[in-house]
Amino acid sequence: MLRHLIAHLHQLLHTSSTTSPTSPSSSFILHPSSLHNHPRWSFLDIDDNSVDDCCGLVMAAGKSGNLRMVEPLKHPSTKKPRRDQSRGKSSGRSSMTEVMEQQIWKDFPEDLIEAVIARLPIATFFRFRSVCWRWNSLLNSPSFSQHCAQVQHANPWFYIVTQERANSGAMYDPSIKKWYHPAVSALPSKLILFPVASAGGLVCFLEIGQRNFFVCNPLTQSFKELPARSVKVWSPVAVGMTANGNLTGAGYKILWVTCDGEYEVYDSMRKSWSRPGNMPVGIKLPLALNFKSQSISIDSTIYFMHSDPEGIVSYDMATGVWKQYIIPAPLHLTDHTLAECDGRIMLVGLLTKNAATCVCIWELQKMTLLWKEVDRMPNEWCLDLYGKHIKMTCLGNKGLLMLSLRSKHMNRLVTYNIASREWLKVPGCVAPRGRKRQSIACGTAFHPCLTAVA
Repeated sequence: MLRHLIAHLHQLLHTSSTTSPTSPSSSFILHPSSLHNHPRWSFLDIDDNSVDDCCGLVMAAGKSGNLRMVEPLKHPSTKKPRRDQSRGKSSGRSSMTEVMEQQIWKDFPEDLIEAVIARLPIATFFRFRSVCWRWNSLLNSPSFSQHCAQVQHANPWFYIVTQERANSGAMYDPSIKKWYHPAVSALPSKLILFPVASAGGLVCFLEIGQRNFFVCNPLTQSFKELPARSVKVWSPVAVGMTANGNLTGAGYKILWVTCDGEYEVYDSMRKSWSRPGNMPVGIKLPLALNFKSQSISIDSTIYFMHSDPEGIVSYDMATGVWKQYIIPAPLHLTDHTLAECDGRIMLVGLLTKNAATCVCIWELQKMTLLWKEVDRMPNEWCLDLYGKHIKMTCLGNKGLLMLSLRSKHMNRLVTYNIASREWLKVPGCVAPRGRKRQSIACGTAFHPCLTAVA
């Protein structure tokens, strides 16, 4: 039986290699120019021309609706030396496009196809969505959601808002060092929104007037405006967000808290705000929250930084318990913010003494509740900051940090990988159509998820 199968495969390959370019089978190959004119394909409005496909196959739809695999179209071959021609004859291969027979590949298990697609780079996936309606509908597939939940991308993405374009954002993919400028049409154009937290592939936005919350998946444009809060607060609020497990359908929770101790929790499964209880008497009010420092989340607990007394206040979404930790900050520290990596609480800040300035990283020691310095920016980079009045913004906290270092004549972006202790420079965020480089106002890190629904 095995010999017959091998002989049959050789015969199929020989037949396909001798097929002429004008044969009917070649008419099913989808050309890029025809995809945009077809009504049933949709695209995310991002420019990913510089992204190389990690898969060397193109899927083509036949008349019956089934899928067939073909190799990428090759350029017309030039005349080869006789030695190369003899090699081609000996291998039995042709320079023409080889069509993989539909009868063989039509029974390829669907779950394996979804498992492979779920592991593609995000930008490549959106290019593959244009192949056929089946692939385009994967975003609504429960089985595909389960495959995506099993895949953890190595690095988070960053969603930022620039000072020049307050009503639109930009996304940065650190794996390929590329900026995207998506047109998220669902976000209200008349409101100024700032990304304040993220969880489960979703980004939480807060309106500049501190009144309305919005949740959005920047990749798929899944968007939702949260209901009005039951407690009307006009003072600044700090926001945290957690996901209810790894599955995208498990929902999320959002917490806002003010310096006066007012707080509420939004549960996406209940679709409502609630106030589980009151802050314990041991927590000093009013809270001197550091609103420049973003919140971090470890499992179901959210941590906020406060300055009087210096330390951290936390809230457990699962148990509803508040805690306060008195932790003195390092000396000569400015623009500091919390970060997180593999369950560890980190601190990032500018260490300034006289005219010298350097970015330093500390880790919280669980036994002593003290900050221990673990790394700092390379010396040659610190020399570039010497004598300058530097302002720093930390844009991410999911193990990979993006730092915006600004002065009167400098605007620099760098990333820092907490696990590998690697510092890298980030290309400037240039506005579409070649306009000027933009400076970053605020942002957050989020783990890209294709199936997360607001």
